[in-house]
Amino acid sequence: MQQNNSVTEFALLGLTQDPLRQKIVFVIFLIFYMGTVVGNVLIIVTIKSSRTLGSPMYFFLFYLSFADSCFSTSTAPRLIVDALSEKKIISYNECMTQVFALHLFGCMEIFVLILMAVDHYVAICKPLRYPTIMSQQVCIILIVLAWIGSFIHSTAQIILALRLPFCGPYLIDHYCCDLQPLLKLACMDTYMINLLLVSNSGAICSSSFMILIISYIVILKRLSACTSHITVVILFFGPCIFIYTRPLTTFPMDKMVAVFYTIGTPFLNPLIYTLRNAEVKYAMRKLWHGKIISENKG
Repeated sequence: MQQNNSVTEFALLGLTQDPLRQKIVFVIFLIFYMGTVVGNVLIIVTIKSSRTLGSPMYFFLFYLSFADSCFSTSTAPRLIVDALSEKKIISYNECMTQVFALHLFGCMEIFVLILMAVDHYVAICKPLRYPTIMSQQVCIILIVLAWIGSFIHSTAQIILALRLPFCGPYLIDHYCCDLQPLLKLACMDTYMINLLLVSNSGAICSSSFMILIISYIVILKRLSACTSHITVVILFFGPCIFIYTRPLTTFPMDKMVAVFYTIGTPFLNPLIYTLRNAEVKYAMRKLWHGKIISENKG
C-alpha cells in the first residue's frame, strides 16, 4: 500500500452487506430516526411554549433534546441512505465534518446530563438554597460553558483526524466516520494518537459516568424521582465507555454497540422523560389542545 495524503473519499461498509438485511436496516432506522426527531422536537416546542415548564430541569431538558436531535442527525441519515445504496461513498470533507459533529453533540449531551444531575442534587439536598444556586443566570452560564467544553473536545478530535495520513484501500469498517475506524486506515504508528483518544474521549466518558453515579447514590433516598435519569446514563455511557476506553482493538460487535449511543439513546430519551413526567405530558396535551382550538376557530 502506498501512502496518500490527498485522499478525497472513503467507502463505508455499513452495518451489513446482505441485501435483505440492508432493507431491514433501512426500515428500522428510518422509524428510529423519525421517532427521535419528532419526539425531541415535540419536547423542544413544548418547553419553549409552556409557561409552567420554566424550572432549570426543563431548561436543561430543552438542550438535551436539541443535542439528541443533532447527535442522531450526524449519523442516522447517512446510515439510512447507505442501506439502499450499492456504493456507500462518503467524501473526505463530509467524513471530517461527521467526526466533528458526532463529538460536538455527543459531548454536549454528556455535559447536559451532568448539569441535570447537579440540578437534581441541589433540589433534593439543598432545597432552601435551590432558587439561588440554580438561578436563570447560573443555568445560562453553565450551558454556555458546556458548549465551549464540547467545542474544545470536538476540535481536539478533528485535529487528530486531519493529521492522519491514509493508505488505500479507503474502506471504513463502520456505518459512520469516527476516529477509531479511521486509525485502522492510517499509514503511521497510531499508538500515541490512540492514547490521546483514550485520554480525551475515554476520560470524559469515564469521569462523567462516575460523577453521575456518585451524584445519584448521594440522593438514593429519592431514587424513584431519578430512575429515568439513571436509565439514560446507563444506556448512553455503557456503550461509550466500551468504545472509547480501550486500546486500539476492534470487535465484531463494535458497530452495534455504537448504534446504542448514537441512535438508540436519542430515540429513548423523549420516551423516558415524557412518559414518567406528568408536567411534560400535561403541557404537551395543553399545547396540542390549544392548537386544535385555534385551528377550529380559524
